[in-house]
Amino acid sequence: MTSAPPSGPAGPEARPRRDRTHFLYLAVVVAVVLGIVLGLAAPDVAKELKPIGTAFVGLIKMMISPIIFCTIVLGIGSVRKAAKVGKVGGLALGYFVTMSFVALAIGLVVGNIVHPGGGVELTEAAKGVGQEQAAAGTETTMTDFLLGIIPTTLVSAFTEGVVLQTLLVALLAGFALQTMGGAGEPILRGVEHIQRLVFRILAMIMWAAPVGAFGAIAAVVGETGVDALKALAAIMIGFYVTCALFVLVVLGALVRIVAKVNLLSLLKYLGREFLLIFSTSSSESALPRLIAKMEHLGVSRPVVGITVPTGYSFNLDGTMIYLTMASLFIAEAMGDPMTVGQQITLLLFMMVASKGAAGVTGAGLATLAGALQSHKPDLVDGVGLIVGIDRFMSEARALTNFAGNAVATLLIGTWTKEVDKERVKRVLAGELPFDERTLLDGHDGPADPDGKPAAASDGDKELAKA
Repeated sequence: MTSAPPSGPAGPEARPRRDRTHFLYLAVVVAVVLGIVLGLAAPDVAKELKPIGTAFVGLIKMMISPIIFCTIVLGIGSVRKAAKVGKVGGLALGYFVTMSFVALAIGLVVGNIVHPGGGVELTEAAKGVGQEQAAAGTETTMTDFLLGIIPTTLVSAFTEGVVLQTLLVALLAGFALQTMGGAGEPILRGVEHIQRLVFRILAMIMWAAPVGAFGAIAAVVGETGVDALKALAAIMIGFYVTCALFVLVVLGALVRIVAKVNLLSLLKYLGREFLLIFSTSSSESALPRLIAKMEHLGVSRPVVGITVPTGYSFNLDGTMIYLTMASLFIAEAMGDPMTVGQQITLLLFMMVASKGAAGVTGAGLATLAGALQSHKPDLVDGVGLIVGIDRFMSEARALTNFAGNAVATLLIGTWTKEVDKERVKRVLAGELPFDERTLLDGHDGPADPDGKPAAASDGDKELAKA
């Protein structure tokens, strides 16, 4: 049996193996196109394929809790000072709240300028849909949300798949390992091996992405049809343009000024994740890969472990814009436009009500209906107006939320001086490619005692020399 070629000088020879994953994402693109064609040509058949897309997203979500747990435990457990973790968390929450207000303001300005709801008629069938979504959206109060962060048992956070519950358990475990000192080192090494196993399983699941994308896209096109898209093109296009402006202008300026990074380079680096989100209409499908990629980029494990999972519940820029524009659209379409004071009051409530709903397809619609039911019940029936295009708007929400969390992680890492700036430049320049085979970040060990990424592996060092 011939031995495997060494890594070192043969680094370039190892690249073709990594590049095989390019075919996977080319297959995803082809699958999306075929799904759209099938949805338009045979909508009844396409609708029956919805479980395929649901199954793929379910497989990805199955891996989220263990990945978040391992990432946070490795990050926090290997940091000497607990105060550093509190600093990162406090800074992250402050940033999330600020950006939520910015997103709400942008949505308000654009919505009041464009007035997208004029000329749209509400049918009797649409009224019932709005009431159904309102029932789903009013089930959770703020108190329920806060109590829901506490899992029933220590392990139920993993079985129920609630991100914030997993985050709480991981934080407790990480701080406990801090207090154990040297006695906790074997546990940290064990968690690191589990993390490698989990990422390897995720890499295997990703090969089912083309099938999942085909089923998801075919189903949504088959259910929606072309007529609904034409009728509601104004609000949909306006929403997409607003999200694009928020990402390119607001987030682009922030990441350029603070982190000295070109936003387009960062978005290109995360291109495969954006394709995955577009295919599945859920930002949760890319959460595990975002954690791995931001670590690989050079952000320390504590910052990534705290910012990314928390951001998925609290940093919902796309959802904020959606709730704002959809509310204004419905009010105008029903001939009951809101005053500026009513708009601000309603949207502040929505900002609180939407926390914890990220990544779930359709959660934005339920939040919208629930908030209208509480603050302006006469507008609830209007939710049915946008049900037909909500799936396409959900994609824009998910893409914007994902971009916002990626930028937030880099910004908070920069503010806390937990970013290897030289590595960021090299990764974005393509000198240190991400290992798609294992989804690992190339750091062989856990973070050092100060919470910074461990030294690069021998393979990375040799690649850098080449």
